[in-house]
Amino acid sequence: MSWLKRLELWAKLVLALVASALFWRPGRRLRPGRPLPTPRKVLLVRPDNRVGEALLTTPLLRTLKEHIHPAPEVHVLVHAKVARVLSGHPDADSVIAFDRRRLWLGVLAPGIRALRKEGYDLVVDCANWEVPSVTSAIVSRLVGPRAIVVGPRVWPVSYLTSVSVPALTDTRSEALQRTHLLSPVTGGALSKGLSFREPNVRDTFRAILEEAETTPHAVINPGGRLGPRRIPPEAFAAAARALIEAGRTPIVTWGPGEEALARAVVEKAPGARFAPPTNLDELAALMRSAGLTVCNNTGPMHLSVSVGAPTLAFFLRMDMPRWGHAYAPHRMVDLTSLVDGAGGVGLEERAAEEARAFATALAR
Repeated sequence: MSWLKRLELWAKLVLALVASALFWRPGRRLRPGRPLPTPRKVLLVRPDNRVGEALLTTPLLRTLKEHIHPAPEVHVLVHAKVARVLSGHPDADSVIAFDRRRLWLGVLAPGIRALRKEGYDLVVDCANWEVPSVTSAIVSRLVGPRAIVVGPRVWPVSYLTSVSVPALTDTRSEALQRTHLLSPVTGGALSKGLSFREPNVRDTFRAILEEAETTPHAVINPGGRLGPRRIPPEAFAAAARALIEAGRTPIVTWGPGEEALARAVVEKAPGARFAPPTNLDELAALMRSAGLTVCNNTGPMHLSVSVGAPTLAFFLRMDMPRWGHAYAPHRMVDLTSLVDGAGGVGLEERAAEEARAFATALAR
């Protein structure tokens, strides 16, 4: 960790301690194991700007609706850039694009004042246990002046919660850990699996979906937010050729700035198709219709899993047990050793082998 990162971390820790002192109230901390009252109105807080992080809150939405009776009104606060990801989700009564302006004003900040009037009786800081999420913890405390605030048991932000939840010791799955934050409310009953709304697509796109549903297809998404964590296009091209041999037509999708990357895959895999521009709903619908997705560990991986499409995800320099979805019908493959240990030797062969085996298993 660079000295600038260390300085930033220590500044955040000091801020969390100061906030804990300022917001301290006698009796706010609840005794561990104490039953919590059934909430009527809940706010989930996750102001992160990544698509995958927004989708990782969906098991919490479903848990609140399925395992609390009567089901509470559920709001979710997210970064403005990803509000579109959860907008229209059947388990979210309201999706709030968080206004971070002048957060230093505390309860007087524009994005805080309106939320304090909502009267939430339960606020959940949907952060993780790895690094203290100071902003998320402070926002959670500010928006629920009389609410029970639940969050991860991690120093020093746990001082800002009413109930701090220890991490599970029998799994590293981020999706399961995140949903576990609701255990004090549900008595341990939790819903599993990511979910998404019914996609809303343009009429001009429906012909592509109908074709993908009636003949064997696959979606290949070679992009990713961070270049060092995605495998090269040559490996995706090899996977595309293997899928063509298995009788599937790959449709290579792309996001902003990834058009050249997608074309490079198509050029090296005769028979693969270059996808038209897609928005989030159309990409989700295409993944569901094609019934097989090959991708990096990135937002589209979580999207594919959330719509129930069998997903083959390649991991590179990331914690696969933590961020992956290693349960049927999905397959997660860590290719780090092939890239870092042998200069990419065998990478294309391995990608093709995995794609071929995955397609064959789905055809049975």
